[in-house]
Amino acid sequence: MTRYFFDLMNGDGHRRDDLGLELHSREAVMQEITRILVDVARDELPEGYGTEISVSVRSEEDKPISVASLTFRNRWLY
Repeated sequence: MTRYFFDLMNGDGHRRDDLGLELHSREAVMQEITRILVDVARDELPEGYGTEISVSVRSEEDKPISVASLTFRNRWLY
């Protein structure tokens, strides 16, 4: 197992993950990224007309290995 760190950037600013999670595969890392993005979006989307959320993943050696983002925009047409 390898420890991965999931740093979050959203409307509240940047939050660095200092604890991390031990995961066994890239698929498990992707599942965690998806879980984080969906959870944060669920909390933030009702607050406004748009938001951007991103998660940066670092390895145990503090090297970036992945970045994922979710963007939501709403525009009323009338």
